[in-house]
Amino acid sequence: MALCYTSVQDQRGAKTNFFFFTVPAQALPYCMLLASLLMRPGSIPLQITGIVAAHLHDFLTRLWPEFGGGRNVMSTPAFVSYLVQTPRLFKRDYGTAIHPAGAPATGSGTGASAGSVLPDSWRTRGSGQRLGGN
Repeated sequence: MALCYTSVQDQRGAKTNFFFFTVPAQALPYCMLLASLLMRPGSIPLQITGIVAAHLHDFLTRLWPEFGGGRNVMSTPAFVSYLVQTPRLFKRDYGTAIHPAGAPATGSGTGASAGSVLPDSWRTRGSGQRLGGN
């Protein structure tokens, strides 16, 4: 419930579906709470605790520092931020190729041939046949 509440806070004004009802995104946790009331009433106290915890976290980490002028009282520890960051060893730009050591970085084996959209390996297979034809 806390994850649902936290995720919909940035989607204010958007519409979402809950079963077959269209509801505002920020009302989704409360719709889930109502459904739990009908299906499994014993889980209501735990779900209310999730909503309260998520609201308190959102207030202390985002609302109060941004709009109230206070400081972030629940800042993430530095070692957790370090563990979550992408290691620089594996970081590369989107679309770049990784070539094995000693292999030339040319486009000849990748299908990048002049005048054809087919890879080199397909051009040596013949003219091909249409399925269902004579």
